Amino acid sequence: MLLVIDVGNTNTVLGIFRFLVAPDFAEAASGHQLLAHWRVSTNKMQTVDEYGVLFRTLLANAGLDIAGIKGIIISSVVPPLDRTLREVCERYFNLRPLFIEPGVKTGMAVHYNTPADVGADRIVNAVAAFQKYGGPCIVVDFGTATTFDAISAEGAYLGGAIAPGVGISSDALFEHAARLPRVEIREPERVIGTDTIASMQSGLFYGYLGLVEGILQRMLAELGGTAKVIATGGLGGLFGSHSSYISAVDDLLTLEGLHIIWERNQRPEAGSQKSADRSQKSEARSQKSEARSK
Repeated sequence: MLLVIDVGNTNTVLGIFRFLVAPDFAEAASGHQLLAHWRVSTNKMQTVDEYGVLFRTLLANAGLDIAGIKGIIISSVVPPLDRTLREVCERYFNLRPLFIEPGVKTGMAVHYNTPADVGADRIVNAVAAFQKYGGPCIVVDFGTATTFDAISAEGAYLGGAIAPGVGISSDALFEHAARLPRVEIREPERVIGTDTIASMQSGLFYGYLGLVEGILQRMLAELGGTAKVIATGGLGGLFGSHSSYISAVDDLLTLEGLHIIWERNQRPEAGSQKSADRSQKSEARSQKSEARSK
């Protein structure tokens, strides 16, 4: 089984994939099945042991054996947690995790002025979206920040836009306006609210929907108007169902992208190992032949 972990600023999403073709790391699995997935709060203060106990408990509650985990891949936008999670993997799973970072093979060209500046989750989403839906396409990820990522028809990452998430906007109202309460983000019954809570929900929902629609309209125009738009993230379903441009909501896009990238980083290693094995065998035969001739 493969453990995939996507660490966001607010939430961390984990998933367990079962290899349909058991990987011996000479050949990567050609298929996969998501057995379980979870969403937990990201906590930079948790220790290695606290995260280790949490992960093991989640697996046990799902009836999954920790000994069955044969690989771990992590996408993180919270650098202070990277060392902690690395130690968790090594101490509790006896595995060295693969982090999405420069040097990892994604199979996608990145047309960003500084490719290393692109968030790991954005690249993972782009890889999964192109693999599943083709290009050109746009991924809208509704997280702590809402990101808009454009992928070309040829499968290259073109860039995108970053906006404050709707949760940040809601928190700002609560923190900076003394008489405004914290409210649930949801679609209100009417645009014209008849009390403070309904008015705030209207402003947050329809105001943010307008932001999403406005950015997508302009991005689609730059891409020629034919791109498919995929929503993901915690509020992807809420806004995706009311958007004129979003054609698919895919809650598991990031997890599937991590699995795809994991596979792409196993195949080259396998080829290199086979080549090394053949070279060693050839050298051994040569040495035996040389010894006989003497």
